[in-house]
Parts: sequence; C-alpha cells; structure tokens
Amino acid sequence: MNRRSVLASGALATAGALSGCLAVFNSTGSANDDFDVGMGDSVYEPAELTVSVGDTVVWKNTSGRSHTVTAYDTGIPDGGAYFASGGFDDEQAARDAWTRGAGGIVSGGTYEHTFETAGEFEYFCIPHERQAMVGSVVVEE
Repeated sequence: MNRRSVLASGALATAGALSGCLAVFNSTGSANDDFDVGMGDSVYEPAELTVSVGDTVVWKNTSGRSHTVTAYDTGIPDGGAYFASGGFDDEQAARDAWTRGAGGIVSGGTYEHTFETAGEFEYFCIPHERQAMVGSVVVEE
C-alpha cells in the first residue's frame, strides 16, 4: 500500500467516525425529537433557546460526562420558578448536593422543566461552569 492510499483511508475512517458525533445536533439543538437542549462535554447545544410560556424544555446528556442543569439564583426573572436537576430549591442547595454526588445527569439521562413565567432564565453546569458551560432559556408570552 502506498503512502497516499494509507493517508486517504485514514482520512475516510476519521471522517466516518466523526460523522456520528457531528450528527447529534441540528440547527435547532437536536437531531432527535426527544430533547430540546443537548449537553456535550462542556457545552449546552443550543446555548440559548426561545420558547413560549407553558412550554416544557428537555435537556439530554449526549456526552459521556455527568452534567447538571442548575439555574442561577440571580438569573430567574421576577415570579419565575427556580429549577435544577435533582429538584433543589436554590443554587446553594444544588451546589452543596453536587459535592455529595447528587443532582447529576448521567450519559443518556434527561431533565425537564416547564416555564410558566416570561423572561430570560440563566443556568449552568456545576462541574463545568469554569469551562463556560452556561445557557439561557428565553420565555416569551
């Protein structure tokens, strides 16, 4: 086998392997209809989602790492309900629980929340916040 054949077959194998990874998301954030926001290694995809009051958003861990969906206490509009995977009542409770191994979403797992108040809701992943794994849900009337 000559050098060009080896390089060409290696490039095709790499492209084939990556195509499965790249197919996880489409322009709306999901290649599947079973979730709205995917969780990659250190990213929410899409990072911003716009929905209507009363809509339920489903996050799915599409990576091999554990993640959280944790609202910032200061990122909730007036009258909005706090949300966090694990069902915690506030940001500090979610952070404390993470240190005890609670509140994580394992690979393939999902979390959902129904938004009943208009406004912008900001959230983050506790273990990957330093890698800027943050997102927002804009809820419109």
